[in-house]
Amino acid sequence: MSETEPVKRKRGRPTKQTPELEQEICQRISEGEPLRQICRDEHMPNWRTVYLWRAVNPEFDTAIARARIPGLDAIAEETLEIIDTFPLTIDGDSGSRIDSGHVAWLKNRVEQRMKLLAKWDPKRFGDKTELTGPNGGPIQIVAAATDERL
Repeated sequence: MSETEPVKRKRGRPTKQTPELEQEICQRISEGEPLRQICRDEHMPNWRTVYLWRAVNPEFDTAIARARIPGLDAIAEETLEIIDTFPLTIDGDSGSRIDSGHVAWLKNRVEQRMKLLAKWDPKRFGDKTELTGPNGGPIQIVAAATDERL
């Protein structure tokens, strides 16, 4: 390389990827926090960057997948907390009454979380509509012999 040629530099920002940052991401996911919310923090990378890290680092990808299991449980437990929250009351001329708008809001929060859980982990949180045989295999149907003389 001659002195007149410019030095080629890598494009983009330097990576923030460290084992400590990966561990924090996994910890927060295991507590039920969504990845995009985690990545909104100042010291976190963009969520797309985390997906790129997962694509090139199988250990990190596996750690994220493992962290999602207790994370989904945390979201399911959160639905219980939401639904157990006593709704707000409104004081009016005829006395105090429960705010039906607040009840609807709480119900929507729970339903949305349950729908997401059913999509993310249908075996654990989805509707059980499919019939299966032993060990989750197909159902065996055995036809009985008929007496054609009848």
